[in-house]
Amino acid sequence: MMEAERSPRVALVILALAMGAFAIGTAEFAAMSLVPFFARDLGLTEPQAGHAISAYALGVVVGAPIIAVLSARIARRPLLMGLMALFAAGNGLSALADSYGVLLACRFVAGLPHGAYFGIAALVAASQVAPERRAQSVAWVMTGLTVATVIGVPAANALGQVLGWRSGFIIVAVLALLTVALVFLFAPHQPADRNASPMRELGALRRPQVILTLLVGAIGFGGLFCVYTYVASTLIQVTGVQEATVPLVLAVFGGGMTAGNLFWAWLADRIGTRSAVIALAVSAGSCALFPFAAGNLWALVPVVTVIGFAGGWGTVLQARLMTVAGDAQALAAAAHHSAFNFANALGPWLGGLAITAGWGLPATGWIGTALSLAGLAVLVLTLVLLQRQQPSLAIPA
Repeated sequence: MMEAERSPRVALVILALAMGAFAIGTAEFAAMSLVPFFARDLGLTEPQAGHAISAYALGVVVGAPIIAVLSARIARRPLLMGLMALFAAGNGLSALADSYGVLLACRFVAGLPHGAYFGIAALVAASQVAPERRAQSVAWVMTGLTVATVIGVPAANALGQVLGWRSGFIIVAVLALLTVALVFLFAPHQPADRNASPMRELGALRRPQVILTLLVGAIGFGGLFCVYTYVASTLIQVTGVQEATVPLVLAVFGGGMTAGNLFWAWLADRIGTRSAVIALAVSAGSCALFPFAAGNLWALVPVVTVIGFAGGWGTVLQARLMTVAGDAQALAAAAHHSAFNFANALGPWLGGLAITAGWGLPATGWIGTALSLAGLAVLVLTLVLLQRQQPSLAIPA
């Protein structure tokens, strides 16, 4: 049993941090599910609307390392509160956007605090439990994100259909403000590390294992995002379902991701990063089935569920980065989410190119397969190099 389960105080800390993850997950994935609706409202093609997803992701890519480096000497609790306040502002402004350009700018701003929040939250969660429970403690925080795909995203999508897509971003802003309050009430006071410095944090980028691990996420997660960004459009235009059915399928995807998040973390605490090898192989296989299943709802639902399940391996890389980053923990933890959201930009962009080229919406599955396999190849290379450096290592970190 996790220490968080034995200690009410630790459980409240995890809950506060997970609420932020829930807000971020709702924003990130709900925006993807609302692509058909704000495309229609703003007079955009769906590949153009997909660029709003990429703008948010690029905000994460830029913001995570910069904030992590510049905030090295800021205490974690006020830092978390400030990050979520900025996140609330970015999403509130997104709800007010009246043009394509303004929406892109607001999504970029909303993405800036995303990676730094997750990175710092992961460090706080890990500090509350024994080292051998580190992956699972991070997984419990990340469960907020995956539960968002079960509850927050379908709810935002359903409200978006009834009240307009702007309501989805308003919900996220409210959740972010709630997180600020919960972090203030329950997060532990952890003084800033007096020895921390921007240069020490940047030292993480000199470690080959850190760079390779980030590259795995930057490529490998692209498969998930390529398919998920256009799954609502595929359901409506290819599968032929009613719009009211879309939130139900999104909830099924979220259920798969939630289960995967906990399963891959549990497996990582036993066999290390090799659990991610299995996850990427499953991701590649399920994405390859997507084009064949797209025309039938009953075939598509289990495929989407497995894609979500396979996509829950982010905590494996997060825990690995904590191991290989040495004393540059903040930057490594935040950079994980830069990599994750580089994939969030890469996947939709490549999927949009395939759609624009006339390959059709189901072709996103083939792009997803290629990205998953490319990430798998980099991961295998990473583990081979580690094994050569540490031949006695039985289970890679």
